[in-house]
Amino acid sequence: MPAPHVARRERLAAQLRGRGLAAALVTDLVNVRYLTGFTGSNGAVRVAEDGSAELATDGRYRDQAAEEAPDVAVTIGRDLLGVLAGGARGAARVGIETHVLTVDDHVHAREVLAGVELVSLDRAVEVLRVVKDEDELDALRRACDISVQALDELLAGPLLGRTEREIARDLEWTMYAMGAEAIGFETIVAAGANAAIPHHDPTDRPVGRDELLKIDFGARVDGYHADCTRTVVVGRADAWQTEVYEVVRTAQQAGVDAVTAGAQTHDVDAVVRRSLEDAGWLEAFTTGLGHGVGLQIHEDPFLSRPAPARLERRTALTVEPGIYVPGRGGVRIEDTLVVTDGPAELLTVATKDLLELA
Repeated sequence: MPAPHVARRERLAAQLRGRGLAAALVTDLVNVRYLTGFTGSNGAVRVAEDGSAELATDGRYRDQAAEEAPDVAVTIGRDLLGVLAGGARGAARVGIETHVLTVDDHVHAREVLAGVELVSLDRAVEVLRVVKDEDELDALRRACDISVQALDELLAGPLLGRTEREIARDLEWTMYAMGAEAIGFETIVAAGANAAIPHHDPTDRPVGRDELLKIDFGARVDGYHADCTRTVVVGRADAWQTEVYEVVRTAQQAGVDAVTAGAQTHDVDAVVRRSLEDAGWLEAFTTGLGHGVGLQIHEDPFLSRPAPARLERRTALTVEPGIYVPGRGGVRIEDTLVVTDGPAELLTVATKDLLELA
């Protein structure tokens, strides 16, 4: 439906007016989709200060563009910047996405818009994407529902002796069968010592008895990504596994509790790190705490100390602390959340009790 895309372009247009820009030339494909609904592999859009827009693509996508972006003018051509420049010539200042343009693209933009001052958009569309509208939240909720239902089905079956790759493919096909359009990212299934590798690629290693099994996965629905991690024990947990699991679960819950509108991202990070430090395991936490999710699996904001930001309502993000001990194994617990004025809305509703499975 065109209505949400119109609202998104109007939000961008308001920023353009505030910065004295006559138009924005948006070339990042994810941002093009966000503003128009167009999902082709070649496209760019010009959004004017009054909110009007022109989408440029090539002949392969003529019909698709008309169907997916019915509320914008569509122009067909090979030189997308050249096509869109026609409606921006004579303007004083035009914004461009300098963070995604190649040097050659930038030179070309200056050629086709000679005499126009080109100004960096400073990731303006990415900033807009941080706060989700209801259509986006609905897609995220459906993606997360499919993900956790598929996980429940996987964990109800046998795991011992199956390979990491078999388990990953089984989980992925279950998500497809439940309505996912795609997997959100390459599924991580890591058993035993492999669980100490934060982003382990599944192998033909079979799952052994009494081993930690870490599963990081998510479905994609209408372009929006779920992200969830659960760690279980296949067999019986020993004292070390139980200790590490409880430390991670406590730290993860502290992070979830700290996610609320107005909170600083680095403060959420600090809460989790303090919990891990108090338990004596901080040095084994070697990854970032979390990130925004939406049309990309990793997008703004990031829950880390080097990138402070204030959390806003309707922002979707993950909280995913972990402990990784080379040669022994690791535990990560991750949820996708939506920021509210109170407690965060949990989208990945799956148990975080330590499961001991056959």
